[in-house]
Amino acid sequence: MTEHRDDAGSSLGRAWHRAVAAWRRVEDFHQQVFDARWGHERHRLARTQQDTLRALLMLESLGVDNPVAYETLDLLPYMVADLHEWHLRMGRDDFGAPGGCC
Repeated sequence: MTEHRDDAGSSLGRAWHRAVAAWRRVEDFHQQVFDARWGHERHRLARTQQDTLRALLMLESLGVDNPVAYETLDLLPYMVADLHEWHLRMGRDDFGAPGGCC
């Protein structure tokens, strides 16, 4: 009788794993279709939002007083990583004081 339960439990476990694997394949297909149709637009919109946030954080470097400088000070180290790419995209060949970026 215990052998019958083990067989039933293992077959139920295999069926569960097959169902989970099938569901993951459906999710992957859906994600690929979604990315193919709207992925480029989502990436463009995300980059625009990131550029706007970065410009807000760098207001003082651009010559404008930043009213929220104290609150955004903690975010600056995270923004430094891609500063060079950003200021080139914004049309500035150099950024800040010598040694600041380029």
